[in-house]
Amino acid sequence: MYGIIALFDEQTEQMITDIWKELKEKSISYYAYEVENRRPHITLASYNKIYKNEYMKLMDEFYNDKQAIDITFNAIGSFLNSGTLFFSPTVTEELFEFHANHHRNFQQFNDDPNSFYLPNSWIPHCTIANRLSSEKLLEAFDCCSKRNDIIYGKIKEVAIIKVSSSNYAPIIYSKELTK
Repeated sequence: MYGIIALFDEQTEQMITDIWKELKEKSISYYAYEVENRRPHITLASYNKIYKNEYMKLMDEFYNDKQAIDITFNAIGSFLNSGTLFFSPTVTEELFEFHANHHRNFQQFNDDPNSFYLPNSWIPHCTIANRLSSEKLLEAFDCCSKRNDIIYGKIKEVAIIKVSSSNYAPIIYSKELTK
């Protein structure tokens, strides 16, 4: 399986990794450490299979002139019955169009009609913790809601990750957005 992820500027990434570290130190969540080299991100799309060379070429062309996007995380959320806690960004027109344009331009790769990342199904989020018990979810929520102010940052890069059953999801290609 492959994921297309939006990566953040260094400061935003560091703020989120600091939260991951705090949750680990408090024995609340080990989410960030379950997958080698996990980076904070928002998933834009997922595919069961892609033709990597073709996809990378199209990605180069499509994202060549795309600018970095301002992002504001101002809410904490959870998916029902999932034990997942996430930061939710303000869904601006710019973010909405960024996602929709990605799917319009890469629609030939959409091979899962039930994907949570398709337009009209997508809930943009940056996962903070997952697979938590009810008690740990409350602890994580409490910790994050007291710790943070609004996070202002940028989406500065789009990457392809290959998700495997082992604890490894390497970035196999990325494209930086223009400043």
